[in-house]
Amino acid sequence: MAENLGELRIISATVEDRPGVLFKVTSLIRRRGFNIETITVGGTEKEHISRITLGMKGNAAVVEQVIKQLSKVPEVMKIIELVPSESVYRELAIVKVLAPDPSKRADLLNYISIFRAKVIDASMDAFVIEIVGNPTKINAFLDLMRNFGIVEMAKTGIVALSRRTKPQAERTAERP
Repeated sequence: MAENLGELRIISATVEDRPGVLFKVTSLIRRRGFNIETITVGGTEKEHISRITLGMKGNAAVVEQVIKQLSKVPEVMKIIELVPSESVYRELAIVKVLAPDPSKRADLLNYISIFRAKVIDASMDAFVIEIVGNPTKINAFLDLMRNFGIVEMAKTGIVALSRRTKPQAERTAERP
């Protein structure tokens, strides 16, 4: 199994929007023994083209190997490693937090405000909160919410785009 410890790496691949493409991509990565931390898939500005954004922990060699393997999949059109300092990336979390005690609700609402999160649903004993931001911000918020009691949580994977019109990634693969 390949060494896959290290900092979070973001790989973006544009692919043909066809059945089975996501399975091919994830199977290829799994067969190589790499772990996907986050994955998101969605449409792009072009019809019938989707973007797969992978968040993986690994060193440069791991990313290079993943890019080389992905470039062998016929439906993969373009692959880039997005450099975090040259990219905009976000994650979404929806968190249900216990809030039965009215005196603690004020503290909870203050934290929600500080992190620029939103209460999207409330009941007598819980809040459902939406927070959007980089993974570090989301994790810091979740650490605070654990003190109140997280009942349930759902997170998206990272979505990301380069700040530049031509990404300056060290590793890029593109088909004509």
